[in-house]
Amino acid sequence: MAATERLRIATYNVEWFNALFDDDGRLLADGAPSARHRISRAEQAGALGIVFTAMDADAVMVIEAPDTGSRRSSVRALETFARAFGLRTSSAVTGFMSETEQEITLLYDPARLTPRHDPVGDPAGKKGSRDAPRFDGTFRYDLDADSAPDLIRFSKPPLELEVTTALGRRLRLIGVHAKSKAPHGARKPDEITRLSIENRRKQLAECIWLRARVEGHLAQGDDLIVMGDFNDGPGLDEYEKLFGHSGVEIVLGVDVPPEARLYDPHAAMAQAGRMNLAPTTARFWLNPQQRYFEALLDFIMVSPRLAQTHPNWRIWHPWNDPACLNTPELHEALLQASDHFPVTIDLTLDGPAPAPRDG
Repeated sequence: MAATERLRIATYNVEWFNALFDDDGRLLADGAPSARHRISRAEQAGALGIVFTAMDADAVMVIEAPDTGSRRSSVRALETFARAFGLRTSSAVTGFMSETEQEITLLYDPARLTPRHDPVGDPAGKKGSRDAPRFDGTFRYDLDADSAPDLIRFSKPPLELEVTTALGRRLRLIGVHAKSKAPHGARKPDEITRLSIENRRKQLAECIWLRARVEGHLAQGDDLIVMGDFNDGPGLDEYEKLFGHSGVEIVLGVDVPPEARLYDPHAAMAQAGRMNLAPTTARFWLNPQQRYFEALLDFIMVSPRLAQTHPNWRIWHPWNDPACLNTPELHEALLQASDHFPVTIDLTLDGPAPAPRDG
């Protein structure tokens, strides 16, 4: 009988994780204010320790991970964080540097997984390529059918990993932080509309680029997980009608045969039009309305063969998940730690999958 192994993999957007570390990667768990409103660095760090401990994941794709630059290191900071709270996810791996202070970095248990940064696609400079180049390059794509290709670059290049499990099963992971559609800086109604449409066009182009990479992996027969913060979801805003599909639907592959689609049950609920029943993964304060707004932004999408193993998805929502609601310490920690909540997937995997096909 083939051996099986159980894995829990998470995606978690940690709001301004970078602000909890100095340039040497030391954790700043003190009484000074964090980048989160009215929460100290000690409170946010402690809350994150509680959440990561409770999740007990074998790997966490950290979105908005600490910065990597001339002096700072996302890997060093996250490994320091893991030591501070005694987490078994004691190692970290990251990819291409972000243009912002927010990286995408995997924190993982080295006894359970061996990941390596393995970017796919050809390098492309400023002139770009139409053939889904490497994610640190430039993608040429005509967004508005004017025969003049737009030049698209990720400010936060997706993290592409080849992961080998303890039993030798090979997985492909892609960590994503897609462009925000929020019209930051706009004040007048026409400015808000113009910037919202411009940002959505760029977000959709990023998702088209991602979808091309997904299709390449599926053609190779890879077991694929695409996860992270898409800053988008089916039915999320009025501009979706203008463009036909949300970025999430493009990456999932809603217009392709079932064997070429990715699957996420929360996205499926939203696609079905039951938004009053759809779960949410993020909670933001809207100052003009003086109220909170919730949205489904974070996803874990899996390829067909993984979907057939009947994984279990969970959103660690402080109000909607009964265990989180009824565990006061965890409930409060989730609210203090970030404006997003973790999403996990529990997988039961057999030994190594068949070798990918050539081509």
